[in-house]
Amino acid sequence: MEIVLAKSAGFCFGVRRATQMAFEAAGKHAQICSLGPVIHSPQVVKKLAERGVTVVKHVDDIPAGAVIVRSHGVTAEEMQQILDSDLSVVDATCPFVKKAQEYAARLCEEGYTVVIVGEVEHPEVQGIVSYADRSRVYVVADAEQAALLPRMKKVGIVAQTTQLYENLKDIAGICLTKSQELRVYNTICDATSVRQNEAREIARQVERMFVIGGHASANTSRLAHICREILAETWHIETADELEPGWFTGVDKVGVTAGASTPSWLIDEVVTRIADLGGGE
Repeated sequence: MEIVLAKSAGFCFGVRRATQMAFEAAGKHAQICSLGPVIHSPQVVKKLAERGVTVVKHVDDIPAGAVIVRSHGVTAEEMQQILDSDLSVVDATCPFVKKAQEYAARLCEEGYTVVIVGEVEHPEVQGIVSYADRSRVYVVADAEQAALLPRMKKVGIVAQTTQLYENLKDIAGICLTKSQELRVYNTICDATSVRQNEAREIARQVERMFVIGGHASANTSRLAHICREILAETWHIETADELEPGWFTGVDKVGVTAGASTPSWLIDEVVTRIADLGGGE
């Protein structure tokens, strides 16, 4: 059995940077926590916990010491509250997320109604929203929701960094019909587009597709969705323990990719396990 592993599988720049910052900070501070999980990988969060990094949900829950700001960022209010405290701050916000926050703030200052393309409950999106005037922000997940937007004079668009480019394009096209002036910032991370295109190519070549990453990871779930549209036999898994022998019976070729929050050691474990189960290489 042949195993095709995506070249881009695993950590993106922002996640690698955040993870490195978190582990380095854990070695310097006796008391340290993160506001929300540093990245959407339960296995990495567990390793950080073993180094003394606890996860808290609210700023008020942060004890004395140091706090790590997760890669997805936090709201403007939370960041200000942290900066006003006596805490040591390790800001691991992805630079691309920060750029989306800055664009949202700028658009609002210049009189635009801000449309954010993304998932309203995702922490990254909630953070971006907070940097604009909340009364002049709409979050839309897809073209169907965009069609419900009212007519507006000036519209500015930014996107959650892990969104599909096609989704951003479709929503921008609808907003063009609902506004007199439209400004669009393509804030989708290049690494996201590369992973998605590579996943499509591999899914077309194989009989089984495996997407590795946290089930709470938006970009990993989106990769699985992309692959599943091409190949029904697609599985979104977190670890090698989830693999079942029956999935490889009579299969000659499988594909493997992973989300941007998936560490290389998890990918290696899955590939090794697939090889054991299917006699692959």
